[in-house]
Amino acid sequence: MTTETSNEIFPKGVAAPSEYFTGSAWVKTLLPGDEVFNTVIAHVVFEPGARNNWHTHPGGQILIVTDGEGLYQEKGRSAQKLTKGDVVRIPPGILHWHGAAGDSRFSHIAINPGTDKGTVNWLERVTDEEYQAAG
Repeated sequence: MTTETSNEIFPKGVAAPSEYFTGSAWVKTLLPGDEVFNTVIAHVVFEPGARNNWHTHPGGQILIVTDGEGLYQEKGRSAQKLTKGDVVRIPPGILHWHGAAGDSRFSHIAINPGTDKGTVNWLERVTDEEYQAAG
């Protein structure tokens, strides 16, 4: 099923850095990090098949799916399909990736708490083989 994301509540933002994302994705920062909340919040839009690299968050992460169909996978576990309204709680230090299904745009709000411990540790790309196995 192909899903076109046209009802986004936030603009696309800036192109996600190609060294950390495979395919086209955009990031719109909604709340930059600060010393009061120690939280960064962003809206991320992925084109079909786009995904981020394996990574961890020292303070954990919460994803709130806003549109489309996506995938989330923790290292060593089966991937889970995500759809609008799903919420994913990722504990601190868990190695994972997330992105769009092969035939759908996908968007989520990413909440990164505990930024006083760091925001993200980027690692290797999700291979095409890993991605295909996840879908």
